[in-house]
Amino acid sequence: MKKIKKSAKFWLCIALALCLISALGASLIQSDFGRVTVKDLRFETASGHQMSALLFVPDTATAENPAPTIICSHGWYNNREMQDLNYVEYARRGFVVLSIDMYGHGNSDDLPAGDWWKPENNANGMYDAVQMMAGLPFVDASRIGVTGHSNGALASRTAVLLDNEAETPLIAAALLVSNDAVYKNDEDQYYNMFRSRDAGIVACQYDEFFHRVKQADGSRSAPRDYIHQATAQSFLHFGQDPTGLEERSSYTLYKENVDGQEAIRVIYNPEQIHPWAHFSGTVVASSLEFFDNALGAPKAIPYTSQVWQWKAAFNFLGLLGIAILLVSLTKVLVGTKAFAGLKADKEVLPAPALSGKAKMWFWVSSALATIFSFCVYMFGYGPIGKMLPSFMHQSPPWFIGVWAALCGLFGLLLVWIGSKVTGVKADCQANGVKIGGKKLGLTVLLALIVVAAAYGLVFAADFFFKTDFRLWVLTLKAFTVSKLPIILCYLPLFLLYYVPNSIVINSYNYFEMGKKPWVNTAVNAVFNALASAIMIVVMYSCFRITGHLPNEFFPNFGGSIIGIWLFPVVVILPLAAVVSRKIFKETRNPYLAGIIMAVMVTIMSCTNTLTQL
Repeated sequence: MKKIKKSAKFWLCIALALCLISALGASLIQSDFGRVTVKDLRFETASGHQMSALLFVPDTATAENPAPTIICSHGWYNNREMQDLNYVEYARRGFVVLSIDMYGHGNSDDLPAGDWWKPENNANGMYDAVQMMAGLPFVDASRIGVTGHSNGALASRTAVLLDNEAETPLIAAALLVSNDAVYKNDEDQYYNMFRSRDAGIVACQYDEFFHRVKQADGSRSAPRDYIHQATAQSFLHFGQDPTGLEERSSYTLYKENVDGQEAIRVIYNPEQIHPWAHFSGTVVASSLEFFDNALGAPKAIPYTSQVWQWKAAFNFLGLLGIAILLVSLTKVLVGTKAFAGLKADKEVLPAPALSGKAKMWFWVSSALATIFSFCVYMFGYGPIGKMLPSFMHQSPPWFIGVWAALCGLFGLLLVWIGSKVTGVKADCQANGVKIGGKKLGLTVLLALIVVAAAYGLVFAADFFFKTDFRLWVLTLKAFTVSKLPIILCYLPLFLLYYVPNSIVINSYNYFEMGKKPWVNTAVNAVFNALASAIMIVVMYSCFRITGHLPNEFFPNFGGSIIGIWLFPVVVILPLAAVVSRKIFKETRNPYLAGIIMAVMVTIMSCTNTLTQL
């Protein structure tokens, strides 16, 4: 056991080193190795709310040489760091960049549901940001661009409409990524909402939400056909009715004189899904092309010369470091005097290989758990969403949490049924299920210490380096104390999954399998993620083949958003199986890892989404 303790200390040092390398490397990339100053802002906006944002100021932007500026925004259920691919590339080309947390997201003020798009809230903060940036001395107020992904694009679009009413318009260019323009006015006539501004649209061919047009037969067109629709053609023809006009193409910058100024219209049409647009080098290149032509990039760097991928790689090292820390720190702490009561006398070995009814039930129950998970997720979205309590202000963690809790309880039910079917009664003392009050208290305390240490590294990265640990939709970020009550509200739901899941995997399904000891862990990890993986395959195979998601054919089957929510889940669930197994082998305690994972996932879920008061 001393050897194991030394190994745990070694891996704890590796985890800390990975987190440090991650934060330092990501910071160097986003600051262009010191050539861009990065500032974490909190400011009171013109609409009377606090906004959180990251400001990037290249060293070439000065009061004597003001630079063009781009304000960018994430989409629904995300935060300002989700725009890192854009702000890294914009800033290194000399643009001043502001990446905002829209109201209700990240560290900006929350608003009541439905209030975001009221005129007084200035496009959910986007136009507030435009007005603030226009007053900075190192900003060229005649060259301000706005862009955003999904609902960040909606915020950009709404900001343009507000700017149309301003005495002195401020927005010179707008790029809508994964959302539509307004194509018709109140009289149902095609019109040019962007006027003499430069404007572009990134329309993914497999967008789960947008770029569909109602057809004569009542159906909706597939987003991959968007470029051929009247809406897209009207946009490319500067708001004209496209009937009888030549069809224009994607990836072509069309220019016309509007009100005495030359204006650009372009549609980029990548063969991608909606969320991939904020993790795509192709979309970044299109965005750089657009803003270079619209605002003029101070530094001439080829559009395909991109370094944000290196920041993503460094960010991933941080995630890896945190995963290693959860296991290694737990092992180190159970070797201390304070938590010695949680350490197993010796390494917990697997039970003998199953045979007969027990073996059959393992495979049957695993299949039943997969089917149950699939059905609850795909058919339960509507009913579960309608049951959201009024005191819970975040809908994604509610749906995911209820689904998870039902799956966790179903897993325990399968264990009970298995004891009846096989006639095998488990020794709850030997397998760690039976636990005393003192030991449970120590378990909870240790779990909270480990989580606090993990998020302590996240906060340190945020404070010292202005970075966090993330890869695409997998995100660990710093948060404000206002999120703690929300986290506590949702924690019971995730405890009802991760604790039973750890019990099932370790106390009942830990047995010899194959010739290698890791085979059983791998099989349990696969079954943990299998339902999620199948759902992703079903939904996106249908989308690829037909151009439509399954819910467009069968309204009660799935939904446009829930496929996207599965992407982090399909990584987290197998990781949970591995983490829980490694901790169980050291402690014979299935609750410890279950609580650690539940708290970690709850925090991750509640700090990276939309809060509606």
